[in-house]
Amino acid sequence: MTQSRLALITLITASTLLTAACETVNTTQGGTIGVNRKQIMSPLVSSRQLEQQASLAYTDLIGKEAKQGDLNPDPAQTARVRRIVDRLIPQTAVFRPDALKWNWQVNVIRSPDVNAWCMPGGKIAIYTGILDKLKLSDDEIAAVMGHEIAHALREHAREQASEQTLAQLGLLGASLAGAGQNTVNAGSQLYQLGIGLPHSRTHETEADRIGVELAARAGYDPRAAISVWQKMTRLGGSRPPEFLSTHPNPESRMRDLQQYAEKVMPLYLQAKKN
Repeated sequence: MTQSRLALITLITASTLLTAACETVNTTQGGTIGVNRKQIMSPLVSSRQLEQQASLAYTDLIGKEAKQGDLNPDPAQTARVRRIVDRLIPQTAVFRPDALKWNWQVNVIRSPDVNAWCMPGGKIAIYTGILDKLKLSDDEIAAVMGHEIAHALREHAREQASEQTLAQLGLLGASLAGAGQNTVNAGSQLYQLGIGLPHSRTHETEADRIGVELAARAGYDPRAAISVWQKMTRLGGSRPPEFLSTHPNPESRMRDLQQYAEKVMPLYLQAKKN
């Protein structure tokens, strides 16, 4: 039997175990944009466990940044970001009402990195690098923050941890069944190309779509998500081919954002009236 065929069997074994050992859930309601994909979650990875781990990690990080003098260096900038996020949080109830009870925290970290994130349970950070280098407007900050909040609402971190944990079990099972290391390594690569990377790109697309709806409902122009990516593209940087990347390429992303921003424009216009 060829190595490629053994690798394929290894991948199938991992995928079969992944499906059989997990439960199918939908962490959010569809909203206007209609994200209704069923998600596969492992019983080995719980929401509560991840939220507790995220809370501890966030507390440690914030403490470290504070000691270094890099936490919320500009009070006006921090107040601006928090004001925007405070308008986004109530909109999360459209997708999952329990998110209103999360212990939301929002901080700005001084760093040249063009980055922002939201941990499970609503622990948010945005770096001065993305604010300053892209010169983000309020609408654009809402687009960035809406996208990151959407990852937490959809529990993408838990979904990825579930896939990785059970794929590792599948690869271990193949190894115990007699597959050699080269075959197991090839199976791992096939898993990444066939399952891991495509699912990661799906997560990014879902976060984009939910993010524009959150922004629109909060009274921020959803089209700003497109201008964020226009700025990101101008900032530069080499990218791998889309099928080898965890993110959709910018052109695909902007086309999708254009479609869904238009879809939620009535929500934005209504919010502006209120």
